[in-house]
Amino acid sequence: MRAKHLTLTVVALAAGLSLTACQGSDDSAAPADGSGSAASTSSPSPASSSSPTGGSGTSGGSGTSGGNATTGGSGGSTGATDPAPGSGGGQITTGLCKTADLEFGIAHGMGEGEFMVSFKNTGGDACSLKGFPGVDLKSSSGALSAGRSKLAAPAVAVRPGESTRFTLHYPPNNSGGSGVAVNALVVTPPGETHSKTLPVSFSLPVGTDASGGVTVDPVGTGKQ
Repeated sequence: MRAKHLTLTVVALAAGLSLTACQGSDDSAAPADGSGSAASTSSPSPASSSSPTGGSGTSGGSGTSGGNATTGGSGGSTGATDPAPGSGGGQITTGLCKTADLEFGIAHGMGEGEFMVSFKNTGGDACSLKGFPGVDLKSSSGALSAGRSKLAAPAVAVRPGESTRFTLHYPPNNSGGSGVAVNALVVTPPGETHSKTLPVSFSLPVGTDASGGVTVDPVGTGKQ
């Protein structure tokens, strides 16, 4: 009986040691699980630490500097509205007036036997005129070229929209006869080769020529 009792005691002791060993194994596994949880808890930290980097990447790609580039572009567009290089913009005299940039006009002068012929600058820049215009009279007896008066020729600057003029002098037909009917003036500005024809209606004495009194004054003289 004693031997059996000792045997049971040994068996019970061995079973207790085995249970203790099993419980020790479970406890040691718990920290492992805890450390695993800590690892999973700390794993978002790198992700959140990468988030600021993404934020700075956003600010690095911020449209502010792009907006500045756009502003600079609009500044360039403003420059496109400036006058083209070499253009006087109407403020300086860029050269001789061209026939294509002049509007011609004609009216009776202050006295009998005078016509006033005007040049209006319709171009975008100021231009200049100096000298005598060319004037040919078309009549029933053919063409007659006007002579030049003895007046000095000034240099005239004509801004856009402004006008200057010259005077044509002719002897009126007071003979009582039909005379020579003039129906047009062919006018060429000084320094130009292109002309414009202006319709008129007056009569010259028979035999009138340039030496007989049909003359022009320089552009810019007389009442302007």
